[in-house]
Amino acid sequence: MSAPSLFPQHIIARKRDGHRLTRAEVDAFVRGAVDQSWADYQLSALLMAIFLRGMTPEETADLTDAMMRSGTVADLRDIPGIKVDKHSTGGVGDKVSLLLAPLVAACGVPVPMISGRGLGHSGGTLDKLESIPGFRTDLSLARYHDLVRDLGCALIGQTRDLAPADRVLYSLRDVTATVECIPLICSSILSKKLAEGIDALVLDVKFGRGAFMKTRDDARRLAEALVRVGRAGGKQVRALLTAMDVPLGRAVGNAVEVAEAVAGLRGQGPADLMEVTFRLGEHMLVLGGVASDLTAARRKLEAAIADGSALARFRAIVAAQGGDPRTIDDPGRLPQARLQQSVPAPRSGVVVDVDAMEVALAALRLGAGRARASDSVDRAVGISGLVQPGERVQSGDALCLVHANDEAALRDAQERLLAAITLGEAAPAPQPLVADVLVA
Repeated sequence: MSAPSLFPQHIIARKRDGHRLTRAEVDAFVRGAVDQSWADYQLSALLMAIFLRGMTPEETADLTDAMMRSGTVADLRDIPGIKVDKHSTGGVGDKVSLLLAPLVAACGVPVPMISGRGLGHSGGTLDKLESIPGFRTDLSLARYHDLVRDLGCALIGQTRDLAPADRVLYSLRDVTATVECIPLICSSILSKKLAEGIDALVLDVKFGRGAFMKTRDDARRLAEALVRVGRAGGKQVRALLTAMDVPLGRAVGNAVEVAEAVAGLRGQGPADLMEVTFRLGEHMLVLGGVASDLTAARRKLEAAIADGSALARFRAIVAAQGGDPRTIDDPGRLPQARLQQSVPAPRSGVVVDVDAMEVALAALRLGAGRARASDSVDRAVGISGLVQPGERVQSGDALCLVHANDEAALRDAQERLLAAITLGEAAPAPQPLVADVLVA
């Protein structure tokens, strides 16, 4: 039986009153989440106390470590090379992982990547990958290990035995209004990432209308905490603050984003998507020890696109994970929506703004995302050919193409997209995509 000091009500009261939790108390909390010795209302009470009282950096590191060790920790030490992953805090049109993982692997850095599904306005890497017919993300850690060893990359979902405490706690945070809490965000993200068996991590922390963190200052606070806790876990960590006021690239959805990612691997991707991909990849190559500096890293990344090795690596990964590799050469094999209609420009002018959140909500209305974790996703629907700020259009030109399987959803999405895109007379001043870089 637990010592009285480790009873749930004692630990809850300590945090409620603003005290720092000991490692034993943190361990008791995480263990209680996994073995169900703590009731949901007790777990929720402590989550709210943490939300209101916060955690010290040491507490956050303890919580992250305890959650990481609540299940299996992948062991990739027998695989040569410095293993480096990337994590994004989520945005609109953010298909960077689909390009970045095979691109960095083609440059000689192993990329073990365990990703998540979309929820709310933010798309999920797994949903995009599963748009590829046959592609499996539900692989075992043993198969994950073999893919990283043989191909230098694996793109899978969280297994049941990887950081199981996070699944329990995140489901409670989602329904108790405790999601927006930096210590809980850090422990959720990093417990899974550190359990992957990586040596280093590059973080894409987004800010703006289409991001989880709306302001640059809030994103920086989160990035600083993530870097600090990652370093406490013994990993090399860097974080880039990237803008998410407008969608990244021209496609928002699942299959349509896969098609755009493949175009990027062919060297035909939108400039903003490629720039964010290259900037993150530069740091991965430097941390992975295959480039002496960021300039040399950029040359390697561009060469891997130009010579086709990055695309070939993605094709090999698709085949190895059960997907149809023919989709890489023929995107028409991806799921296709029944209805495809454009949103015509109401007048001539310059695109001044494209509201990322409104575009995301239009995609959600089409069925491209989930309002609740239990919702299904239509991988064929979405938005492509989206205009970007600074582009001039004539009256009647297509502002984007809507892919839909429901006529009412199509009309609703068209109306929302028309409201999301602002036309004016002069191009807006360009904003940097990468606002800052934090290096531990």
